[in-house]
Amino acid sequence: MRALNVLLKRFVCLLMLSWLAACAQPFDPDTRLSIDAPTRASVPDVPLIQQEAFYCGPTSIAMVMQWAGSDVTQDDVAALAFSPGAGGTYLADMIGSSRRLGQLAVKINDFDQLLAEVTGGHPVIVFQNLGLGVLPAWHYGVVTGYDFEKDEVYLNSGQLDQMVMAFAVFERTWRRGDYWGLVVLPPDQLPVSPSEADILSAAAALERVEQYQAAATLYETGAARWPESWLWQFGLGNARYAMGDLRGARRALRRARALDPSIPEVRANLAFVDGELAG
Repeated sequence: MRALNVLLKRFVCLLMLSWLAACAQPFDPDTRLSIDAPTRASVPDVPLIQQEAFYCGPTSIAMVMQWAGSDVTQDDVAALAFSPGAGGTYLADMIGSSRRLGQLAVKINDFDQLLAEVTGGHPVIVFQNLGLGVLPAWHYGVVTGYDFEKDEVYLNSGQLDQMVMAFAVFERTWRRGDYWGLVVLPPDQLPVSPSEADILSAAAALERVEQYQAAATLYETGAARWPESWLWQFGLGNARYAMGDLRGARRALRRARALDPSIPEVRANLAFVDGELAG
């Protein structure tokens, strides 16, 4: 019965997408984008994974993590993210499970960011309603490329073949998901479009789930991009302290103090670490 329900859901989705394609107006990048995106872009080697029933969320995370070199499976992710009672994965659990797996996870919310990430070589997880408002079919997929001239968006969508959607159809289905997107990367890589504050917040979130090594790596990566900001060294010092690396914490906090001697939190934490080392 479960397999029949899945097949019926896929059939309904195909009908809805066919109807949407017939009604959609062409997507005009000149009026819809604020960035100068290239005509086409693609992210190579993102694996296609056949999803288990209702595992589109875990499968999407597994695809982007395997693309980055991890051996995580959809079952590994589902153990952290899948909610049986809901028959799927909540948006917050997509972010939380990625972070508990030691990944940088940052939300995006518009076409400019989506295309900037794909152009920058990063796949993007998106949340879509492939059905209608009265008959929703919520789904996660991974955008891996686009082509303006062909009017196509390419997604790995939990099947063993790539999904190709017209831009306007993709826009409509993504809009129903409030343009929710998620960039999931190893902590030694940075997304293109989110702000420094958003990435700092993602690093702090890694600390909250006790992924201290991943947080430290992300703070080091951020410090290389924003070398004049004391916040990255401050975060690095705190992450190293949580791992028991007192000397590493002191080095980072001293660098933070050198960048801005006026920050009381830096001085207080450095004095605390100095005291522990002296004792």
